[in-house]
Amino acid sequence: MTSRNIELFVPAITPFAADLSVDTGRFVAHAQALMDAGAHGLAPFGTTSEANSLSLEERMAALDALIESGIDPNQLIPGTGCCAAADTIALSAHATARGCRGVLMLPPFFYKGVSDEGVFDAYAQIIDAVGKELRVYLYHIPQMSGVPITLPLIEMLINRFGGQIAGLKDSSGDWENTAAVIAAFPQIDTYSASESLIPENVSAGGAGCISASSNVNPKTIRALIDGLGGPDQEALHGQVSAVRRVFEGLPLIPAIKAAVAKQHGDAGLARVRPPLTEVGEAHAAAIDEAVRIAGPQGG
Repeated sequence: MTSRNIELFVPAITPFAADLSVDTGRFVAHAQALMDAGAHGLAPFGTTSEANSLSLEERMAALDALIESGIDPNQLIPGTGCCAAADTIALSAHATARGCRGVLMLPPFFYKGVSDEGVFDAYAQIIDAVGKELRVYLYHIPQMSGVPITLPLIEMLINRFGGQIAGLKDSSGDWENTAAVIAAFPQIDTYSASESLIPENVSAGGAGCISASSNVNPKTIRALIDGLGGPDQEALHGQVSAVRRVFEGLPLIPAIKAAVAKQHGDAGLARVRPPLTEVGEAHAAAIDEAVRIAGPQGG
C-alpha cells in the first residue's frame, strides 16, 4: 500500500440569496465552518455545489472569495470540467493561477458513446493549454455525465502527462471500480464519494473521500479518518454510515442543503437553483433524523 495522507475534502454546497444569486457571505461562512470542523480541504463547484447551474464568472468569483477569506488555496480542489474546452481552460487556468492544489475535472459530458481517445484528446487540450502547473483530479460520475473515466483512459493520460494527473474521484458507487483504479494506479490519489467506504478505501491504498454528506457530518468523518485502526473505528463508522444512508434515500442535493439549513438555523441555506426544487414535508422527518445523528453544524 502506498503511504499517503488520508483526507476529507468537502464538496461544499453553494448557498443562494432570495433572488438566486450566489450568496457569497453564506458560502464563505459555511466553508469556514467545514474547515473548523476538521475538513482537510474543500472541493467546491462539483455536483453537490450545483456547479453546472453556475456561470464561469460566478464560479471564479466564489473561488476568489474563499481564498480571500483566508482558506489556503492548497486546500482547494475546485471543479472546472465543462462541455466547452474554452470554459474548462478558463476555470482551470484561474484556479491554477490562484495556487489551488488542483482541479476536479469532469470530461465533456454532453456527447455520449464517445471513445477513450476522444476523451483523452479533450483532457489533453485542456492540460496543454493551461500548462505544466495544472494538476488534474479526474471526476468519474458516469451515472450523471454518461462519460466514464476508464482504466485505459487513465493510463493514457498518465503516460502522457505523468504527475499532472494527480488523482481521481470515483462517484460511480461501484467499489470494485474504485479498488481497480487504486490497484492499477497507486501513484495517484483516489477518493471514494461515500464516507461509508473510507475503511475499504484506505485499506486498499486510497486517499480518503470527497462526499456530499460531509457538508452535514464533517467532524465525525474526520474523526473516523483519524481513528482508523483504533478502538472507536466501529462506532464512528456506524455513525457516518447511518447519516449517509439517510441521504441515499432522498433527493441528494436539496436534502443536503435542507440539513445544513437546519443545523445552522438558517432557512436560506436550503435554496436551490432550478431545475432542482427544495425538499418538502414528505422528507422533513428524514432530514431531522440525519441532523439528529450528525449533530448541530456537523458536530
